[in-house]
Amino acid sequence: MMTKWYVKDLSKLTNISVQTLHYYDHIALLKPSLRMTNGYRIYSEKDLLKLQQIIALKFFGFELAQIQTILTAQVEAFEHFTMQAEFLQQKTKALLETSQMLNAIISESSHNKSVPWENIIKLIEVYQMTQQLEKTWAGKVFNPEELKQYANFEAGLKNSISVEDKKTFEQSWAKLVGQIATHLDQDPKSEFGTDIAMQVMQLINGLYGKEHANLRHSIWQQGYKKGQMDGDHFIDPEIVEWLDKATDHYYRERIYNLLGQVKQNIPDDLSAQWNALMEEMFGNSQSLKQQVIEEAMLDIQVSDMARKWLAQFSS
Repeated sequence: MMTKWYVKDLSKLTNISVQTLHYYDHIALLKPSLRMTNGYRIYSEKDLLKLQQIIALKFFGFELAQIQTILTAQVEAFEHFTMQAEFLQQKTKALLETSQMLNAIISESSHNKSVPWENIIKLIEVYQMTQQLEKTWAGKVFNPEELKQYANFEAGLKNSISVEDKKTFEQSWAKLVGQIATHLDQDPKSEFGTDIAMQVMQLINGLYGKEHANLRHSIWQQGYKKGQMDGDHFIDPEIVEWLDKATDHYYRERIYNLLGQVKQNIPDDLSAQWNALMEEMFGNSQSLKQQVIEEAMLDIQVSDMARKWLAQFSS
C-alpha cells in the first residue's frame, strides 16, 4: 500500500511550510493527488518525489517559473542545468568582485571618516567598464587581472587626455599604418623599417607609459598578432606581420648595441641604459624583462662576458 500524507505531515517530513505547499498548489506547481470533500489535501509518494525535485531545483537557484518548465518537459532538464551552471558562475564572479570592491573601500576608509562616495562611484564605473570590455576584443586578449587594469587605464584616459589629444594620436597612428601599407615591399629590417618602428613605439609608449606597458605588450601579442582585434582596432594581417618584424629588429639592435659595450672597461652608465631600455619595452613587468634576459643568455651573438654581466638583472 502506498504511503500518503496530509499537508501538515508532508510539511514536517520535508521542512517546507504549509503556507508554501498551499502556494505551490495555488500556482499549479505541485497539486496534491487527492483533495477530500472537506478540502483536505492528500499527497502521494509521486507528489513527494516531485516536491523533492522542486527543493533541489530551488537549491540550484532556479526560479519557480523555470522549475515549472523543467518539470513539465523533463527532456530539457540538462539543457537548463547547463544554462543555470553558467549563470551561477557569472553570479558568483560578480558577487566576489563586489565583495572585493567593498573590502577595498573599507581598507581605504575608517569609521571616523565619511563614506568616500567619489571613490565608490569610480570603482563602480571601472567595474561596469570591465563588464562591457569583456564582451569586446579586450575580453579575448586580456586575462581577468589585465582586463581590470585596462578598464582602469581607459577610465584614467578620460581625465588625462583631451579630445584633441586623442584625435592627434589616432591621426598619427593612421598615418604610420598608411605608410607601412604603401611600403610593404620594403624590408622591415631596413632603415625605413627601423625609423617606422621607432616612431610607432614612441607613439604607443607615450600613450601607455611604463605603468601599462604590459597591456601594450598583451594587445600586440595576443590581439594583433593573433587576429583578435576588431572594429576601429583592426589592422591588415600583412601590416601586423611587417610591423612586428620591424619593431623586433629595432629593439634587438638596441639590445645588441648595449650588450656589445660589455667589454673589459664597462661604461659607468651601461646598467642605467639597460634598465631604461627594459622599462621602455616592458614598463614595470619583471616577467617580460626576465624573458629578454633568458633569450640573451641563449643567444650565440651575446658574448660570455655580456652574459655574466646580464646575470645581475636576472630575478
